[in-house]
Amino acid sequence: MAEISAQLVKQLREITDAGMMDCKKALVETNGDIDKAIEYLREKGLSKAAKKADRIASEGVVSLKVSPDFSKAVMLEINSETDFVAKNDGFKELVEKTNNLIKDNTISSVENLYHIDVDGMVYEEYLKTQIAKIGENIVVRRIASILPPSNGIVNGYVHSNGRVGVIISIVCENPQNAEACGELLRNICMHAAAMKPQVIDFKAFDGDFIQKEKMALIAELQKENEELKRLGKPTKTIPEYVSRAELTDEILKKQEEFFKEELKKQGKPEAIWDKIIPGQMERFIADNTLIDQRLTLLGQFFVMDDKKTIAQVLEQKSKELSDNIRIVDYIRFELGEGIEKKVEDFAKEVAAQMQ
Repeated sequence: MAEISAQLVKQLREITDAGMMDCKKALVETNGDIDKAIEYLREKGLSKAAKKADRIASEGVVSLKVSPDFSKAVMLEINSETDFVAKNDGFKELVEKTNNLIKDNTISSVENLYHIDVDGMVYEEYLKTQIAKIGENIVVRRIASILPPSNGIVNGYVHSNGRVGVIISIVCENPQNAEACGELLRNICMHAAAMKPQVIDFKAFDGDFIQKEKMALIAELQKENEELKRLGKPTKTIPEYVSRAELTDEILKKQEEFFKEELKKQGKPEAIWDKIIPGQMERFIADNTLIDQRLTLLGQFFVMDDKKTIAQVLEQKSKELSDNIRIVDYIRFELGEGIEKKVEDFAKEVAAQMQ
């Protein structure tokens, strides 16, 4: 039987980060063969990791990488069981390594990631070794990757606590203008992180969805009005429409004619109508697109200039550059969204431990 020196145990521990006694036992079992000892510990670790994989991982981090020239962005959500582990250096190293793998290999799905080679094994096996080392279940939940065309750029933003991330891409008619939009695009990403739009614009909504949301919105406003009446305050107007999808050309034309008739009755000179009506139409559209303002990126008022919607901000930038800037991709990750968190009964947990 080979002599198991303290130096050999230390070497194995540095390689595997396993416990000192586990390393010594592995070397004894493998007669001092360090390669076999590494495999022995890996197998032991995999066994432990399998048990941990049943536990719910709803904490963790959203991580982002954007290339300096805005030609590529990747975003990743990795979940751990506790916020404590999410702040652990080992977990942070895992996130960084995983994000670099995704960026360097242009990976767009977790399934593809699991088959990428890393440290002499496929990523799926590598992750299991990290689970064993860190001591909690860790799940690569989702990946997003955007590579815009040559006339576009992509940018992103992750909130400082790593719980919310956004990537958005735009295209321009003139490719030379795209990079000039980098800072504005990051600001729009910050807006989306805070305001939680679900889609880019109203074109993503179908008729059934709009009607369902309309009924809910009207019920909400009616309830608010009851309270406002009770307090003796002015009530809110119940809108006839709630989305730009409902405002057909015919409806808009009819409303414009109504405003003209009103101005005529007020005795306003026809020569100044063109200065008044655009503002009235803008207000009419704003009052009748409340669902868009809640749920669409382009329909929301910009947090950095709340007198303009995101669509209007892009129109303004387009005029500055004599271009047509369009958002084509929008992805938002919020840590743990949709994951059912396990709620423990603390009293029962303590009682169980005392038995």
